[in-house]
Amino acid sequence: MLYSKIEGSGKPFLILHGFLGMSDNWKTLGTKWAEAGYEVHLLDLRNHGRSLHSDEFTYTVMAHDVLDYCQEKNLSSIYLMGHSMGGKVAMTFATAYPEIVDKLIVADIGPKEYRPHHDQILEGLSAVDFSKKPDRSEVDEIVSKYVGDFGTRQFLLKSLYWESQGQLAYRFNLAVFLNNKDSIGEALSPNAVYNGATLFLRGSNSNYILDEDFAQIHQQFTQAQILTISDAGHWLHAENPDAVYESVKNFLKK
Repeated sequence: MLYSKIEGSGKPFLILHGFLGMSDNWKTLGTKWAEAGYEVHLLDLRNHGRSLHSDEFTYTVMAHDVLDYCQEKNLSSIYLMGHSMGGKVAMTFATAYPEIVDKLIVADIGPKEYRPHHDQILEGLSAVDFSKKPDRSEVDEIVSKYVGDFGTRQFLLKSLYWESQGQLAYRFNLAVFLNNKDSIGEALSPNAVYNGATLFLRGSNSNYILDEDFAQIHQQFTQAQILTISDAGHWLHAENPDAVYESVKNFLKK
């Protein structure tokens, strides 16, 4: 079963992180939503965080992991939110198991196909030779040659942990990501439709959801509202958390 952190009580609200992330990425907002009256489940998706490592890595399989989680926890009616890759998992889940999802929130990703664009990041992560037992600052120095943005590196290196004394490792399954680079950008099946209440959030400085994507979103998510979060890029929950918090809270209250 997927690893999770659960906080609060009330209607179950599951949150799925993005590619190369983990449940901790949503901890601050998750706590605020828990305080607002929801039972918040922050999940680690397969091959991420503390969840299982597996050679199988598709959106269908990841959505089924969430189904298994819901069945294990006896969750038959949930609110579901996902960011980036997690948003694609959430879309896949809601269209496959609509009877479980009361409301769906998708953060800064659409149902369309995205070309592979993580090559530089994956190359940087692969450049670290853990057999030389580098410390955190040495890992950061190596990755910085490929990933110049400090915020992005900070996000990536959250997944570093001490596997044993003096031995760092990544929590995510880098080898599987390298073998499945194309699958991350795959489109949602064009026949997949969800008719429940749906909120799409996009960052004003992000190009993941463009105006020309609206028609496809409304075609596959017939009740979709699309909101733009100001002063935020793809990591909108980190760049403008207050706006994300209020937008989601207002949507769930309706």
